[in-house]
Amino acid sequence: MALKVIGSGLGRTGTMSTKLALEQLGLRCHHMVEVFMNPQSVPLWIDAGNGKPDWDAIFDGYEAMVDHPGCAYFEELMAFYPDAKVLHTVRDPDKWFDSTQATIFNPDRPLPAEGPMREFFDHLRRFYGGDMNDRAFMTDFFRRQTERVGATVPKERLLVFEVAQGWGPLCAFLGLPVPETPYPRENSTEQFQARSAAMAGRGMDPAALRAEVDAAKGR
Repeated sequence: MALKVIGSGLGRTGTMSTKLALEQLGLRCHHMVEVFMNPQSVPLWIDAGNGKPDWDAIFDGYEAMVDHPGCAYFEELMAFYPDAKVLHTVRDPDKWFDSTQATIFNPDRPLPAEGPMREFFDHLRRFYGGDMNDRAFMTDFFRRQTERVGATVPKERLLVFEVAQGWGPLCAFLGLPVPETPYPRENSTEQFQARSAAMAGRGMDPAALRAEVDAAKGR
């Protein structure tokens, strides 16, 4: 199975909502949450970060990808999956920064001290290459990522997309009918914080996290 959609947008640009939307359209979608639900994939991502990716193994069973860690490799994935389209999710850079600081890049959020997950997150930090808690650096990085995508991806393969636009642009881009249900709205800052607190109490159990994601699909 090959990827049909490659997400180049950074985390906290509506990627969880977009994952759920793509799955509603029939495309099983990889997202950072899949890494936590399937910790056996972590060594594969570490290998990718070390320049030895096995994309077929990483995306076995998936037809789409959004969010970290895959967005860091959109150029490699474009070459590996030449028929895939590129979906670049965006939002206001300052609002994006504020969201990251309250969630995925919260400076008070502890990281693993050692082991495979520590190496996994080290690769993520290297992708950004600077102070992930500095507004000027991060908003500049956000803009440069969008510029890089626009300069790299052929126009016919690219959709720059804000989730507030809803189903229309996404379905037109993919050549799929528009669902009658509203576009998903999931993983707001408040939802992320509540879910993180709940998962911390459960010890980040993959089965519990899968239940959380399945519940989100039903909303």
